[in-house]
This record gives sequence, C-alpha cells and structure tokens, in this order.
Amino acid sequence: MSDPTAAFADKADERLVEDSSPLSLLRGSLGKLRSGDLGMVPVIVGLIAIWIIFQSQNSRFLSSRNLVELSLDSATIGMISIGVVLILLLGEIDLSIGSVSGVAGSVLAVLLVYHGWPLALAILAALAAGLAIGVLYGLLYTRFGVPSFVITLAGLLAFLGLQLMVLGKNGTVNLPVNSALIDFASFKFLSPTASYILAVLAGALYFLFRARTIRRRIAANLSGPTIRSIAIRAVVLVLGLAYLAYYLNLDRGIGYMPLFWVLTIIFVDLLLRKTAWGRHVFAVGGNEEAARRSGIAVNSVYLSVFALSSLFAALGGVLAAARLQAVAQTSGGADVNLMAIAAAVIGGTSLFGGRGSTYAALFGMLVLQSITSGLNLIGVDAEIRYMVTGAVLLLAVTIDSLSRRARTSSGRA
Repeated sequence: MSDPTAAFADKADERLVEDSSPLSLLRGSLGKLRSGDLGMVPVIVGLIAIWIIFQSQNSRFLSSRNLVELSLDSATIGMISIGVVLILLLGEIDLSIGSVSGVAGSVLAVLLVYHGWPLALAILAALAAGLAIGVLYGLLYTRFGVPSFVITLAGLLAFLGLQLMVLGKNGTVNLPVNSALIDFASFKFLSPTASYILAVLAGALYFLFRARTIRRRIAANLSGPTIRSIAIRAVVLVLGLAYLAYYLNLDRGIGYMPLFWVLTIIFVDLLLRKTAWGRHVFAVGGNEEAARRSGIAVNSVYLSVFALSSLFAALGGVLAAARLQAVAQTSGGADVNLMAIAAAVIGGTSLFGGRGSTYAALFGMLVLQSITSGLNLIGVDAEIRYMVTGAVLLLAVTIDSLSRRARTSSGRA
C-alpha cells in the first residue's frame, strides 16, 4: 500500500520543478504583466533605451569614466529618494525633503567649521535634526490629522528659512579640504581585488538567503524554485557584478559613497520584505482601514515612516555637502525635490500607496542621472533637460495609473 505522505511529497517535488522551468517562469511573468503587475520592467526597459540612444549620440556616454561619475552623482539625491519611496508606499507625499537636506547640510557645516565639532558628532547632529523634523511631521499627521501635503509644504518654506538662519550672513560654508567625509564622497574607491570579492560575496549571500527561503517553503508544502535554478541565478549575478567591477575599474572603480547608497537600498528593502514593520507599511498603504481593523498600530507606522523619510533627506544632505565640499543657501533647492520625488515615481513606486520597492530609488535615479549626463554630453541646454525629465515623469505616472486600472479590472474579473 502506497504511503500518502510520500505521494504528496512527490507531487510537491513535481510542482517545484514545474514552477522553476523557464516556460513556467515566462508564463508567470506574462500573467503578471497582463494583470498590471509591471514591477521594475518599465524602468529597466527605459534605462536600457536611454543608454542605447545616448551611446549612439556620443560614444563617451558608456565609458567607464562617465559611469563612475554617474554613480557618484546619483548617490546623494538617490539617498533622499529612499525616504520618498517609503512615504509614497503609504500614499503620502513629502515636499520638504530638499529643505530638510539643506538644513542638515548646514548644521553639519556650521558645527564642523565654525564650532570645531568632531566630524562624527557633527554628522550625528545633522541626522538628529532630520529625524526630529520627521517626528514632528508624524505627530502633526497622526495627532491633528493635518494632510501631509500641507505639513510638508509648510516645512519646505519654514526649513528653507531655518537653513538661511543657520548659515548666517556669509551664506556659504566650505568644508575642510582634508575632511574624511569629502574623501568618502569623492575620492575613496574599492580596490580591484575588493570589488571582485564583493561580487562573489553578493552572489553567495543571495544563494544562501534564497536557499533558506526554499527550505522553509518545502517544509510548509509550498511550491517554489529549485536549488539548481537559484544556483544558476547566483552565478549569473556574480558574473554580472564582476564584469561591472572590471569595467568601472578601468577608471577609478566602485566609489565608497555609491556602494553605501546601494547597500542602504538593499538593507531597507530587506526591512520592508522580511519584517513585520515592512509588512505593516504595505498594509497601511494598501488599505488603511483594513490594516487598522486587523490590529496594526497605524499611527506608529505613519510616525516611523515620516521620521525615516526626513532622516534619509538629512543623510542625503550630508552626502551632498561632502560631494560639493560646501553648503550654500541654494543647497537642497528645487532640483533636489524634483529629482528625488521623480526618481521614486519613475522607478515604479505607486503614487496610490501600497506598491513599490526601494530599488525604485536606484533605477529611477539612474534614469534621471543618465538623462542629465547624456544631454550634457551632447550639448543640450538645461531647459531641454527639464522638459525631458517632466515628460519621463508624466509617462511613469501614466503607466502607474494604467497598471492600477488593469489590476482593478483583473480583480473584478
């Protein structure tokens, strides 16, 4: 007499093989696209198209030197965009991120240059200022019900004034040229050996995390990819990262600051996908009332996200000050708000809440910085860059609206 448990295990193994086959993966991907679950597909396709277009216009665009500069220039506002992704996941908005970054940079510069504070303490004070602003926003939103649009619009104006007050009559503060922060932002790069080790480590960690997930799914009698397919993906990841490291090493290599930005994105993505707090963020953004009835502390979620949004704005302001080696009255100006919010939206974060990924800050920022770099290389004026950026942003929002409509129609069907 056959063992029903063994028969069930055999069926589970069959499902594992079926789900990991290329045809099954393709069918699943096409099904998601038809239902409006576009994910990162539009921004990746757009990024590839942008690179092809600009490379055809100027062969220096994809040179190792230009790509290194592109990565360095992306990291500052890209760090701010991580916080924008978080706030958009709740269906809210923060219009003051530029002003908050300017305040944080000003606090850093004044404490470091005028008051002689140690670098570490000056950085902590700048980040604490951003965190305090975010907590204030969260309290105004949760305790008094003031819309986030109004709160952050008021903050944009108020903290712009505070920035001018902190900088004082001089208006510009130059950071010490021998500062370790400036070295970190512009002059520190991984050695070739370290970059290749990092590529192998990334592939190994990917394999270990995915294998752990597979074991849990098998233990719960759920289908999933096979270990073999995960191993193949890990090898492809290592080869891809190793080639990227090799190509960037033809110039200066992988900068400390872009690496810090990418690692921060990965860390926050893990928080969103692997922790109860992250699941609560998506739940509140998807349906606040349903989240409240399920026992989620909705106000705590809002407070934490507002605090993190301003914290990342402050961190971006510190990195921008280091990259520019100075803080001025124009630091954190209109361009910062435009680019940080646009990057999150272009990267695929929904304006309607509940859908998105921190990788939107990475790919969205690369799209915007690629447009800026490409247009500069072919000698196009700044006004055209704004027009192109606006068109790309409008296209991204339109795609988001259409995909949301497709998901709604699919759900009703």
